[in-house]
Amino acid sequence: MDIAEELQAELEIPTAFTIPIGGGIAINQTVVITWCIIAVLFVLILILTRGFVTQNPGKRQALVEAFVVWIQDLVSSNMNEKAQKYAPYLCSILLFLGVSNIIGIFNIAPPTKDLRTTVALALMSIVLVQVAGIREKKVGGWLKSFAQPIGVMLPMNILELFIKPLSLCMRLFGNIFAAFVIMELVKMVVPVVLPAALCLYFDLFDGLLQAYVFVFLTSLYINEAVE
Repeated sequence: MDIAEELQAELEIPTAFTIPIGGGIAINQTVVITWCIIAVLFVLILILTRGFVTQNPGKRQALVEAFVVWIQDLVSSNMNEKAQKYAPYLCSILLFLGVSNIIGIFNIAPPTKDLRTTVALALMSIVLVQVAGIREKKVGGWLKSFAQPIGVMLPMNILELFIKPLSLCMRLFGNIFAAFVIMELVKMVVPVVLPAALCLYFDLFDGLLQAYVFVFLTSLYINEAVE
């Protein structure tokens, strides 16, 4: 098997198991890994926040609270006052994407390598952006915003409804997918030392960076929607 065939085999999303309903519902590896990430984060949150008190907090509570404040400040620093209410959602997405993008360190295929995952995340964010605009401007004001600043911009503003989710989706998917391909090629050509060094960049630094970029762009879109 040559390098191209090996790479193609690595890029395929295998079926993890099949639910025996009807003709069988195939559940692929991406879905299972996504469920596992959500479950791990949920359990960690329950463990880390157990026994919190309002007075004389312990070291664990102080560290957790400091982390929550830090990540909220990181996200909300890009948002205006009207958009602040959506910061918790963006913090959740940042945590999920951060973990999803860096699990390649443990030789686990990141869910964001699957285009279907990035499409779903992009659609969720863009729906939130439009809902934020409608809540702030009401339906009439939201519809009028498509003709601003002048009526001739109407086609372009409508086109943005499709461009924004596409840009969010492809930017995240493209960077994670490209990093995965590069790492697989490096492992095939130079299997010792170099992959470990590059892993720190592609799986750790670049993974966290792409998670932040996704959240940063979403926050900018929300700012525009509520202005």
